[in-house]
Amino acid sequence: MRFQTELVPARLIRRYKRFLADCTLDDGREVTAHCANPGSMMGLAEPGMKIWLEPNDDPKRKLNYGWRLVDHENGHFTGVDTALPNRAVKAALEGREVHALTDYGTVRPEVKYGENSRIDFLLTEPGLPDAYVEVKSATLSRRPGLVEFPDSVTARGAKHLGELAQMARNGHRAVLLYLVQRTDCTAFAVAADLDPTYATAFADARAAGLETLVIGTHITPQGVTLANSMPLIGQAALALRTNPR
Repeated sequence: MRFQTELVPARLIRRYKRFLADCTLDDGREVTAHCANPGSMMGLAEPGMKIWLEPNDDPKRKLNYGWRLVDHENGHFTGVDTALPNRAVKAALEGREVHALTDYGTVRPEVKYGENSRIDFLLTEPGLPDAYVEVKSATLSRRPGLVEFPDSVTARGAKHLGELAQMARNGHRAVLLYLVQRTDCTAFAVAADLDPTYATAFADARAAGLETLVIGTHITPQGVTLANSMPLIGQAALALRTNPR
C-alpha cells in the first residue's frame, strides 16, 4: 500500500507525551507531528534520527504532519505507525496473499469476541473453521537481524493471547500475525525479559493451538508492502544465539 501523500524527510528533535514529536524539516522549519505509536519505541526515538513525515491539509486534524518512518540511513527503514499494519494486512487478506489463510473468502474487521474485546479480523469460509486473526506490529531490534515483541509491558497483549487460546480450545483457528515493520531483520522472538507475563501467555496459547505467523515488509518512503515470512525463534534457541558457546 502506498502512502496517501508524498512523505517529506525531517530530523527528530524529541518525542513526548507518547503521541507528539517535534521535528526539523529540511528547510529548517520546526513542526510538531502526530506519532501514531503508544509503545516505548525503544531505539527508534533518539534525537537527531532521520525520519519521514506524511503531510496533510485535513482541517479536522490538529497537526499537519504524521510520523511514518525511521530512516536508519543505511538503506533500511522502520515503520512506526501502528495503525498501518491492520490496513496492510486487510488488503493482503482480501487479496488472498497471506499463504496460510488463502482459503478464506470473507474478511470482517473489528468483530466482538472474548471479554469485551474485538478481534482484528474474523475470516470465514463455508466448510472451514472460523479463523480469528490478531495483528501486532513488531519494531524492536536489540540484536542485529532479530526483531522482538513486545517493546514494553503489555497487559492488553497478554489478554488477547488468553482470548485467542480460548478460541483455539473452542475448535476455531486462532492466528497471531506479527507484522515486522522493519527491513533489517530476518528472524523474530518474544521479548520475554521485557514482559515475562506476555511470554508465559504466549507459550500457553501456543500449547492450546495458537498459530503464529511472522511476516516481513518492504518499506520505502513511497509505501509498505508485505514480504516473506520469518522464522520464530524459541527462548532456548534465542539463549544460544545470544550467548554462543
